[in-house]
Amino acid sequence: MDPYFYDWLHLLIRLLHVVTAIAWIGASFYFVWLDNSLETPPQWKKDKGIKGDLWSIHGGGFYEIAKYQLGPEKMPARLHWFKWEAYSTWITGMFLLILIYYVGASSYMIDPAKADLNQWQAIGLGLATLLVGFLAYEGLCRTPLIDRPVLLGLVLLGLLTFLAWLLSQYIGNRAAYIHIGALIGTCMAANVFTTIMPSQRALVRAVEQGQSPDPKYGLNAKRRSTHNNYATLPVLFIMLSNHSPMTYSHEYGWAILGALMLIGAWARHFFNLRHQGIVKPSILISALIAFLLLIVLARPQPLPTFDASEQPVSDQQAFSIVMERCATCHSRQPSDDIFRVSPGGVYLETASDIQRQIDRIEARTLLTHDMPFMNKTQMTLEERALLGQWIQQQRQR
Repeated sequence: MDPYFYDWLHLLIRLLHVVTAIAWIGASFYFVWLDNSLETPPQWKKDKGIKGDLWSIHGGGFYEIAKYQLGPEKMPARLHWFKWEAYSTWITGMFLLILIYYVGASSYMIDPAKADLNQWQAIGLGLATLLVGFLAYEGLCRTPLIDRPVLLGLVLLGLLTFLAWLLSQYIGNRAAYIHIGALIGTCMAANVFTTIMPSQRALVRAVEQGQSPDPKYGLNAKRRSTHNNYATLPVLFIMLSNHSPMTYSHEYGWAILGALMLIGAWARHFFNLRHQGIVKPSILISALIAFLLLIVLARPQPLPTFDASEQPVSDQQAFSIVMERCATCHSRQPSDDIFRVSPGGVYLETASDIQRQIDRIEARTLLTHDMPFMNKTQMTLEERALLGQWIQQQRQR
């Protein structure tokens, strides 16, 4: 595809994905808040089968909202469903996965330093992860663990962390992270398709037939909806993780991902309890402490101190390394086979460009080794060391 039109297609699908994700997650947050905030209604409402209600104000108006224990006496003329937000988010996410990681598998997935895979093997590994992970989740949800949500959550966290480790042994770190996000998103969308929607249809059908709905349908739908709610912060982090190489490029990036998923779900728990009137600041404080501790533990080793007695690295040596290893992508007319426009608008083709981006060069090539991208230009450790020495020389001037 023409690179120009490819970039516009990428932008369109990413925009649709973000917009639909906002709609889906917003609805999830709202309805969990709503369910947890319901108050005991007066007796006359209980007599009508109402379980709880609440009053709210927004946009200059008052709202009275009620939730039935099982269902109303008869179906309303118009009933609003919430499903297309989930389906649209998953569909656009899969299009993005295919467009970026599968079409560009040679650049985004295959890391020769890890495994000698061809394009279809890398894609197959990614798809197999989604399938096996989803089947494992569905299987666990059909065991007695479903009645022990904390234990189930810990088992699922362990499974996701293991899969992140396994993938990181064979494909690029970014691809490993994004496939864990895609797996979580697949399970979330499947919850809507396989459990929440069928349960809600059963409730509607019972009311239409004048029968008392079976409580199990409401319980099953609420369980899966709660799963989705706790998964939102972890999956949002993974959506944004490409901007955080200190996580996915770390030697123990898979463990960092597991820790961040746990911290995100734990922080979400604070808000879910708060909606019920249970305020436990210790949850939020402990999540913040864990996050800060993770930052300290994941900090990369400091660069070796430059000894002034050593032979200094000349500007020409440093510029040559950057031009050969970095400027293929980061130039005004890239020669790379994938990136036709400089990523992030960062140019490294002149001395002034390099001097201006010296902090970014240090962060991405020395501290995280995230650049060159997938090390496709084969920057050596010796070249990284020389760049590090040159950067220190610049700061000592």
